[in-house]
Amino acid sequence: MEWQLRREMVSIAKRIDERRLVAASDGNISVRIGGGHQRTGRILITPSGVALGSLRPQDIVMIDHDGRVLSGDLKKSSEFRLHLMVYEVRKDVRAVIHAHPPIANAFTFAGVPLDSCIVPEVVATLGCIPTTEYGTPATDEGAIVARDVIADHDAIMLQRHGSVTVGDSLTSAYHKLEKLEHTAEVLLAAYQLGGPRKLSQDEILKLAKLREDLGIGSGDDVLRACRTDRK
Repeated sequence: MEWQLRREMVSIAKRIDERRLVAASDGNISVRIGGGHQRTGRILITPSGVALGSLRPQDIVMIDHDGRVLSGDLKKSSEFRLHLMVYEVRKDVRAVIHAHPPIANAFTFAGVPLDSCIVPEVVATLGCIPTTEYGTPATDEGAIVARDVIADHDAIMLQRHGSVTVGDSLTSAYHKLEKLEHTAEVLLAAYQLGGPRKLSQDEILKLAKLREDLGIGSGDDVLRACRTDRK
């Protein structure tokens, strides 16, 4: 099981690198194994200073829920606090990906939100993509600013510091990362073409209901983000 997860992490890391969703040794991945959300559980996390594109299974570090290294010859990711925070807040999450998708990241530098209710598929599946306040990367502050936001969302942007996507599997977290960056690319093109148009209230209500029918979420986060009330 552990080595299967290590190999899966390497595979996903290479896909992230090939899609240029990180640069050099940016970005980090983790998977929760063993005791699930219990304090006895273990976490596999990518090491500090190793490019995701050249990651090997043996490079991955195992830590506990207090951040102590249990095995591995390399240093744990400097963003381990962010990952530990997510697992503490989200008992349903088994995998976390922190990446630096360039277009989505550029939106945070420009102060343009990605949580606008414009792209139907995103509204139905992710709900919305909020942006946190700024927090210094690789510190407790960087994890704290994301705490309340990640509690209710599977894909978020860290102000001036990339994205965090989560899921019940690595593949799920990775697909949300792809969708997040694709959304940013679509919105950028829409702004260049004169500006995107928001969905109507009726369309948002239908998407919120679809979200509930698909068992993805309550739909209330969509209505709050879009400032729409149920009829």
